[in-house]
Amino acid sequence: MKNILIHGLGQDEKAWNKVIEELNDVSVGCPNLFSLVKSEDMNYKKLYEAFSSYCNNKEKKLNLCGLSLGGILAIDYAKQYPDKVNSLIIIGTPYEIPKKLFKLQNIVFKFMPKSTFTKMGCEKKSFIELVNSMADLDIKSNLDKIECKTLILCGENDKSNLESSRLLYEHIKDSELEIIENSSHEANIDNPKELAKIICKFWEETEI
Repeated sequence: MKNILIHGLGQDEKAWNKVIEELNDVSVGCPNLFSLVKSEDMNYKKLYEAFSSYCNNKEKKLNLCGLSLGGILAIDYAKQYPDKVNSLIIIGTPYEIPKKLFKLQNIVFKFMPKSTFTKMGCEKKSFIELVNSMADLDIKSNLDKIECKTLILCGENDKSNLESSRLLYEHIKDSELEIIENSSHEANIDNPKELAKIICKFWEETEI
């Protein structure tokens, strides 16, 4: 089984470092999403295609664990390639895109220094293009195509995604919902020890 951790939009792969430390000897793959796209232009379609290629190159079935943007990618992959996914963990993931919040974030992004984006492995222009391209994503459609055991997680202080998590739980069959204590949206940073404990337990329960 191949375990893959997928970071969020404002993160890079290093956001999982403390979780990985707590996972002890569990082997995981943790790609930098932005580095997967071999193009100067960035949009969600290109990012998803690059992520799919990364996953499809793995011979074993996958345990996907994604936060926010990573959760959206994991959901889309599980819909398209149900035979490739053994289990799914989605953290702080929207049921539908919050367009007003995205517009506000884009205004903030435009005033942030280029260095902030470079540290994530992405150019500022490409990052903003990616966010714009996600405005019309249809996350909630075809959730019935997800066939694997699914764990839906949300930080207790992630007010923006608590209701989304409940809706995902209602619409994804064979799913569980759990709230992470002492955590906001970035659970992999806010409470890595508890998150790692939850991930390990779920992977052990779903191991083939």
